[in-house]
Amino acid sequence: MNREEDKFFKIILIGDSAVGKSNLLSRFCHNKFTLQFNSTIGVEFTTKTLNIDGNPIMAQIWDTSGHTKARAITDAYYRGASAALLVYDVTRHMTFVNTQKWLEDLRNHGDNPNMVVMLVGNKSDARRESVMVSTEVGRSFAEKESVYFMETSALRASNVEKAFSDVVEILHKNKVIRKKDMEAHETMALSTCKYLIN
Repeated sequence: MNREEDKFFKIILIGDSAVGKSNLLSRFCHNKFTLQFNSTIGVEFTTKTLNIDGNPIMAQIWDTSGHTKARAITDAYYRGASAALLVYDVTRHMTFVNTQKWLEDLRNHGDNPNMVVMLVGNKSDARRESVMVSTEVGRSFAEKESVYFMETSALRASNVEKAFSDVVEILHKNKVIRKKDMEAHETMALSTCKYLIN
């Protein structure tokens, strides 16, 4: 397992209970979905390798319970995360309202200033039957908070692969850019040093 920083990213799933975090993870990693609700106990994680621009990138995805009692593990859960998918249920308005609280927790406990955050409106397949949060409202909130946005359906496998893949691709490209900037800075510093010596 290659754990170099540019080959490995920790991604966390956050959001209220029963918004579909576990099903998003299951659909993405195993192409499985269950209608039976089983609340996540503690923390679960799995890995999947994606090919981004010809590079094998390993995503380690962490899932935890959305219950308030699970907040005790916050620090350990957020530590070292490169990205977060902040999930709400488009048919339950309160889960969307609570994304503000989750976002605050993420910013207070996360230790990565370059963390990529994507707001995910899940259960879009139920939109015709019972929609409480419109696409426009979700996108507007994401723009206000400067995070990415996507609607998904774990049931229909709609945009699930894309949500995770887009996040990993953004992480990889950001890493490449920062690496180039660092190399350019080191080259400039070296040139300045040689000039001063001469």
